[in-house]
Amino acid sequence: MISSDHTDTDVLARLLRERSSCRGYVDEQVPRHVIEHVLDLARLTPSWCNTQPWHLLVTEGAGTARFRDALVEYSSGAEAEPDLPFPLTYSGIHRDRRRECGWQLYESVGVERGDRAASSRQAARNFELFGAPHTAIVTTEAELGVYGAVDCGLYVQTFLLAAHSVGLAAVPQAALAAHSPFIRKYFDLPENRVVLCGISFGYSDAGHPANGFRTQRAPVEDTVDWVTD
Repeated sequence: MISSDHTDTDVLARLLRERSSCRGYVDEQVPRHVIEHVLDLARLTPSWCNTQPWHLLVTEGAGTARFRDALVEYSSGAEAEPDLPFPLTYSGIHRDRRRECGWQLYESVGVERGDRAASSRQAARNFELFGAPHTAIVTTEAELGVYGAVDCGLYVQTFLLAAHSVGLAAVPQAALAAHSPFIRKYFDLPENRVVLCGISFGYSDAGHPANGFRTQRAPVEDTVDWVTD
């Protein structure tokens, strides 16, 4: 039984329940010291043998604008080339959850079912960073393989919660990794740096329609089997 006065778990529960993927931002830079505070919290993420495999590139100001413009131009005619393979397919409950999330987003911004042109335009907003004033490109060392990527996934979660705790909004974007070779060249990264994802962030535009829906999570009994013997 968890004590009702256990304030630490109350705070964690609130952060987890309130946080959402933001797809609309106000045009306002986040002060550097606020970003540095988020990064200082995120660096406390646990990792295998304390390898801390993550490395970030964080954009601000004109750096974000130039990167956004270059990424939009490149992505408009380029095929996906992720460093790590994207899922081969989505089936069963995973397909259903993905579709539900997609349609919630499309309905929130007025995209009708079957309107492929409009849905493509919405998908392309990923490469506009959804208008965020900042993005963080998350990379890891190729030699660390899948577990380096797993550790970076933990880092992304900590970053998201830390950002929310200081009043920022963020959205993790695997879509940016679709153009890993371009990102590596643009930022002059060595070939052994694997691009995993981006995290666009800033201050939420509460009135943006894309920020008006919330996804659901499966109950514990749908995702856990207890072994008692």
